[in-house]
Amino acid sequence: MRLEHHHGGMVAELVLDRPGALNALSSAMADQLVAACGELSREPAVRAAVVSSSSERAFCAGADLKERARMSDAELVAQRPVMRAAFEAVRAIEAPVIAAVAGYALGGGLELALSCDLIVADETAELGLPEVAVGLVPGGGGTQLLSRRAGPGLAADLILTARRMAAAEAHRLGLVDRLVGAGGARSAALQLAMEVAANSPTAVKAAKRALRLGADAGLPAALEVEDAAWRAAAASAERAEGIRAFAEKRRPSWRPAGPAG
Repeated sequence: MRLEHHHGGMVAELVLDRPGALNALSSAMADQLVAACGELSREPAVRAAVVSSSSERAFCAGADLKERARMSDAELVAQRPVMRAAFEAVRAIEAPVIAAVAGYALGGGLELALSCDLIVADETAELGLPEVAVGLVPGGGGTQLLSRRAGPGLAADLILTARRMAAAEAHRLGLVDRLVGAGGARSAALQLAMEVAANSPTAVKAAKRALRLGADAGLPAALEVEDAAWRAAAASAERAEGIRAFAEKRRPSWRPAGPAG
């Protein structure tokens, strides 16, 4: 696992770097992911993040089944909080997170992508949640995140059949947000991250909170979530700078948020 920075630190990149195992999620890798997400979250300059792979063969092939084959039932249960913490660490990042998917994104690998806000995939991507084929149930949020992203029908299709879905079908059905040519996922995700990072950091983070929290609420409650997000952005100095920049026909210069002037 590596944490890299781009564009003056505005974009962080979490690189899954266990290519010999197709980035399979072991307990050690889960711990590394938690640590890297924590480090990223403590960096105020970060406005957007990308999760990518050092290998074009796989984004992440899922849980490390070789490691699990050596575990007793008690050890498998003890591993559960470690794995849950890894996915939660990605979901807890306040800045928008973009998955750059090439090759295999299976099981926990797809769940890792689903934990991000946007998914960019290239034409080589294969996506699936095959857990029921090995006697398990998706446990990194797959049963919930997939249905919220692309609907209950697609979630049932993928989860209950354990089949793999090609990138073009995943894009057509809304599982993947942007589809690019082979080898282009990482560069496209970094470009998308820069587009996000060009906007008001306070407004972007508030909008992400509204999108996430409002998704599970009824409309009246969700509109209150949106109102809170609007007020947080409107009360920041970035709102005043954004309006000045628009009037002066220049790009805004975003500085650390404070009370509106």
